[in-house]
Amino acid sequence: MIIRNVRILGGEPVDLRIEDGLVAETGPGLSGDDGFDGGFDGRGAIVLPGLVDLHTHLREPGREDAETVQTGTQSAARGGYTAVHAMANTSPVADTAGVVEQVWRLGREFGHCDVQPVGAVTVGLEGRQLAELGAMADSAARVRVFSDDGKCVDDAVLMRRALEYVKAFDGVVAQHAQEPRLTGGAQMNEGVVSGRLGLTGWPAVAEEAIIARDCLLAAHVGSRLHVCHVSTAGSVEILRWAKSKGWDVTAEVTPHHLLLTDDLVEDSPVGAYNPIYKVNPPLRTRADVEALRAALADGTIDVVATDHAPHPVEDKETEWSAAAMGMVGLETALSVVQEAMVDTGLLDWAGVAERMSYAPARIGRLPGHGRPVEAGAVANLTLYDPSVRTAVDPSAFASKSRNTPYEGMTLPGRVVATFLRGRPTVLEGKLV
Repeated sequence: MIIRNVRILGGEPVDLRIEDGLVAETGPGLSGDDGFDGGFDGRGAIVLPGLVDLHTHLREPGREDAETVQTGTQSAARGGYTAVHAMANTSPVADTAGVVEQVWRLGREFGHCDVQPVGAVTVGLEGRQLAELGAMADSAARVRVFSDDGKCVDDAVLMRRALEYVKAFDGVVAQHAQEPRLTGGAQMNEGVVSGRLGLTGWPAVAEEAIIARDCLLAAHVGSRLHVCHVSTAGSVEILRWAKSKGWDVTAEVTPHHLLLTDDLVEDSPVGAYNPIYKVNPPLRTRADVEALRAALADGTIDVVATDHAPHPVEDKETEWSAAAMGMVGLETALSVVQEAMVDTGLLDWAGVAERMSYAPARIGRLPGHGRPVEAGAVANLTLYDPSVRTAVDPSAFASKSRNTPYEGMTLPGRVVATFLRGRPTVLEGKLV
């Protein structure tokens, strides 16, 4: 098969020859059988290595009304992803070898992208006892990322033990940084807007205090720490300090924290108090957004991760205080990153590849993903047209859920095609 007229990381137009799931050759005007009854013409689309998400909620087992492995991986493929890390807050919780293997096998069965389960740090996400970290690491799923995401491992002794334990198999603890005693009843970012709206504030220090503590713990035991969904300017400064020490700390930011601000809760096209903007951690201020963009650009923040959090309609279309927290994000992530980072001149396409493919695959220890598009590499590929702008229509999503904050918003770009080990999962924006 030959994919014609594409630009690797936005470079000059070339063709790609795909054989046996690998990129066999790249160059202009390649000769040979195109395949696909005449071949596939990328029409100048940018080629990126297949995107990798470190933070996806697939909901299965237990909440198949919100998402399944099948619909979630279809959504991922539509967004240009060839691998996702499935978070552990399912029902039952992914805290045993049996549950993570179930999720892993479902991913292999549906095949729209690779599914790498994330194991829970503590039994039942309850923060009292370490889960079966070693058994999950030795299982068929080969778990290397562990997180209680949705809840913070707030017990410092337990967090230290987890960091020590995962060293034995080169694992990483991904922390949901939220000091629970500072966020009891919190509804949105603590600030001017929360004061005007009368909603209990969620202070930035609740995130920053846990990040500072865990950076110190990771350095003390010589282990790997990954910080989930960083959202404040203060968190950025702590991470910058930790990295200056040479500590093995990485961090992610979500697309929505790169683009949206807390004033949308008060003043948005869909009205005030709309739970579509309710998320954990909360949307922050414009100053925080600018700090997060700068940190992603300079490498202080390593990864863009979606925190794709699907919810059924009844969990979102309710009063603010009762509504679930979270947003879907797989199918809009690349467009939001283009809007916030590329079109503003903060990142080029090589930088996007680093933060949305190379770095997450490296942190997650995911072989076969996050490799440059060159001869001999596994043909995990994303073809993307940055020249178009379209209004976001959630009814067209492959995801089961529609809780997107971008409905009706015009965003740039479109995923033209996604290839998993040389096999198309999406062509012309449609699932194969």
